[in-house]
Amino acid sequence: MSKITYENALREASNLLQAESISDAELDAWYLLEHVTGLRRVDYMIRAREDMPVDLYENYQQLLKKRALHIPLQYLTGSQEFMGLSFHVNESVLIPRQDTERLVEEVLKVSKDKDILELCTGSGCIIISLAKLGELKNAVAVDISEEAIKIAKENAVANDVSVTYLQSDMFTNVFGTYDVIVSNPPYIESEVIDGLMPEVKDHEPRIALDGDTDGLKFYRVLAIESGRFLNKNGRIYLEIGCNQAAAVRELLIQNGFTQINVVKDYAGLDRVVSAVYEGEI
Repeated sequence: MSKITYENALREASNLLQAESISDAELDAWYLLEHVTGLRRVDYMIRAREDMPVDLYENYQQLLKKRALHIPLQYLTGSQEFMGLSFHVNESVLIPRQDTERLVEEVLKVSKDKDILELCTGSGCIIISLAKLGELKNAVAVDISEEAIKIAKENAVANDVSVTYLQSDMFTNVFGTYDVIVSNPPYIESEVIDGLMPEVKDHEPRIALDGDTDGLKFYRVLAIESGRFLNKNGRIYLEIGCNQAAAVRELLIQNGFTQINVVKDYAGLDRVVSAVYEGEI
């Protein structure tokens, strides 16, 4: 093949992704170039007109073809930043979202020296961030997916934190009691999923998205079961869909929770519901 400069390779990549209706095509083209070559922006500015090594160009093209098929950028680079930490991701786990940082920020306010249980851990980004930043007494995390647990364990090691992982369908294999329960469960209505962008509906694990017909399946389990696993005056923190606050609030009230609080994300949308469990109703 004929030689091509970094500059031309990047331009070619941007055009390819734009032609396939990839959002943020120019940015994704850059991130994939950075991933393949290791070039930082300042390096690229100096070397833009140099010829790109053939092997790197070929690797770049392979990744671009996959991105053009709407495979998420994070699955191609294998990583996503969350709470200032780096997490390995693949198609076995949901890609961490910035919105979920609000959930972590709220839990961090009460996390010091606490026993914390996370359900639906996925990549482990929530419990690992809490363990890294929150001086926890003990961290336990649960997921139904064996592959997700594997990824979460790798992320715990990479971020140098201690987390106990359990493969469990919600509370089935959980034991003991905790000061805090936290969860970002599947909460998208089943019929809505097929209308989501291809990166989500075709590539992220449906099991991590699907909250059943009304999106509330897992909130019902959490509201009904959490009390058995919380110490007196223990707290629950849940990420929610932006239109679910009232329904989740009612579920918690019906099951003995008080001091219900709804926190908005940085876009001004309802994102986190927290509550206190004072004991039996």
